[in-house]
Amino acid sequence: MRLTIFWERMADHFGASYAESFARDHVMAELGGRTVHEALDSGWETKDVWRAVCAAVDVPAEKQ
Repeated sequence: MRLTIFWERMADHFGASYAESFARDHVMAELGGRTVHEALDSGWETKDVWRAVCAAVDVPAEKQ
């Protein structure tokens, strides 16, 4: 998954403003105790980060 697609999906689910805040501030067990930004910066694949977000916040199947 391209990074641009990842951020489009984040904005679609959370709204443009909250997506960035969530990615910066929300520490997720699904990402090994990292935020979205930390996981991406440490080399996680965007598809894996998106899957973790989906699992953590119950993103509807049609948006996955």
